[in-house]
Amino acid sequence: MDIKPDRMVHLGYGKYWRSDAIVGLMPIESERGPGRRTEVYTATLSHPIVASRSEQAILEDMALASGEQFQMQEARAVMGDMVDALTDIPDVLRRLLANEARFDVEAWVRRLRETVKTAGVESPDQSELFG
Repeated sequence: MDIKPDRMVHLGYGKYWRSDAIVGLMPIESERGPGRRTEVYTATLSHPIVASRSEQAILEDMALASGEQFQMQEARAVMGDMVDALTDIPDVLRRLLANEARFDVEAWVRRLRETVKTAGVESPDQSELFG
């Protein structure tokens, strides 16, 4: 994973920090809640910053995504939008599509949801950040 230098990373609730100055991310396990998801360790502060975003979301913002990763994220977003649109189709129109065009809305919704779920981004190894 390549960290893009000088990139401002959103930590939540109006907090931003430079990507190349973040040296560690630790998920908060006790007293976790709204506004308390991750401790962000920086090179310039002796204490961690409490972020409202998950360590995975922060790490993804820090990294320089390849073109292929960007295309995968875009494809997942489009499939998610398609699921939303298909689930809004009224029952009468679903029956009409099934009978007249042999288009099974429910089958497509299931297939798209499964594809979006299985096409998730692998959790990157954070040890690469500190080595």
